Amino acid sequence: MESLQSEDPKLPRSSAGPPHSSNLFLLQGPREEILYLPCIYRNTGILKPDYLATVDVDPKSPTYCQVIHRLPMPNLRDELHHSGWNACSSCFDDASKKRNFLILPSLISSRIYVVDVGTNPRAPKIHKMVEPIELYWKCGLANPHTSHCLGSGQIMISCMGDPSGNGKGGFVLLDGETFEVIGNWEHQGEAVPFGYDFWYQPRHNVMISTEWGAPKALVNGFNPAHVQEGLYGSALNIWDWTTHKKLQRLDLGEEGAIPLEVRFLHDPSAAEGYVGCALNSTVFRFYKTAEGDWAAEKVISIPSKKVEGWMLPEMPSLITDILISLDDRYLYFSNWLHGDIRQYDITDRRNPRLVGQVFLGGSIVRDGPIRVLEDPENQQQPRPCIIKGKRIPGSPQMLQLSLDGRRLYVTTSLYSGWDKQFYPDMIREGSVMMQIDVDTVDGGLTLNEDFLVDFGKEPDGPVLAHELRYPGGDCTSDIWL
Repeated sequence: MESLQSEDPKLPRSSAGPPHSSNLFLLQGPREEILYLPCIYRNTGILKPDYLATVDVDPKSPTYCQVIHRLPMPNLRDELHHSGWNACSSCFDDASKKRNFLILPSLISSRIYVVDVGTNPRAPKIHKMVEPIELYWKCGLANPHTSHCLGSGQIMISCMGDPSGNGKGGFVLLDGETFEVIGNWEHQGEAVPFGYDFWYQPRHNVMISTEWGAPKALVNGFNPAHVQEGLYGSALNIWDWTTHKKLQRLDLGEEGAIPLEVRFLHDPSAAEGYVGCALNSTVFRFYKTAEGDWAAEKVISIPSKKVEGWMLPEMPSLITDILISLDDRYLYFSNWLHGDIRQYDITDRRNPRLVGQVFLGGSIVRDGPIRVLEDPENQQQPRPCIIKGKRIPGSPQMLQLSLDGRRLYVTTSLYSGWDKQFYPDMIREGSVMMQIDVDTVDGGLTLNEDFLVDFGKEPDGPVLAHELRYPGGDCTSDIWL
């Protein structure tokens, strides 16, 4: 994929892609041509390294819907997960910065890979490895998750644990040129009990981080007893962006247990956003109050379904990934257990309105072993999702929206330990990538039945594909100042 056009049409296009001055300018960028996805072999029974796949998504290309390059990591059992950039729109005014390295933290091994995607975007190569011991010794942290570049040129990565597998929400800083570990972003002794995702908003001098759970609890699957034992989080942590001081801990209570992806509105002047809370399937709106502190309110709740044939008598939808369109009009999220993706109009920020829904597999398909006994939403059990003759294993999970908001890309793997527990068929058959056509005028989601990337057909065997990234930036990686 060529990079996004500079705002001055007379300037040449950079192969790596410069950052951009506003979310509305990025909205007008060219159509995506390739995507990067980490592919995971941990917990599949195949002893091969994880790799970064490059997928052709250009309908005019002869290799459309195909993996056109695979970059294997040099180690086993890393569990690649999320990724970020060495530069994004937070450093727009620095002409020396180019978005030419992809940062790939490993959730389980705690290793960080720096991948050169600028030299040849269609065939990335490893530029540097940061070994786990660097995180352990210099920061007392492990299990890196979300990576964001900073306006300073540094790279910041949230971590979920300490080297022993206990919960610990701290942040590692990398030098943006050498990619060496500098140290912790937070002050000594101010790490929070759990870590996961984060997003910052400099105009309001704030960063908000979320909480998954202690790595030792979630490493091999989900045990509901661990929630009662206090091994999973339920709070938003509010930080002063300038001083790095901890300001508030917003406990969302039982309804907000396991808050995962956090998304501010893209408008840098907006003092509000949304967080998806997995365990009880809620979305909270967080916002700055008139007094200058922060608060949160529940604005969406997906009811559990009474079932038989499952591990518990009630099945939550398990909201996992969420994102907001670049124009801040629509909110999307996936229900990884129920099997649907939902689109909400958030023009009225406090009252999201459901305008689109599509089922793409999941645990409650009508010909499966689980029977829904009672559904508060009165929805019929969905038919299995079949694309190009293939029955889709697993359920929609990671999301990425095209810059113009018209195409929603979806993968089905959450995390290998939980995939193995809840969707063993996906472990055997591999995950998939699908595409949803989006009505950006009135709202609405429609499955594109001509698009399928089947990661069950990879050369070394079925693999689990996770988060999606475009070379030129997207609505889940760019932050504007």
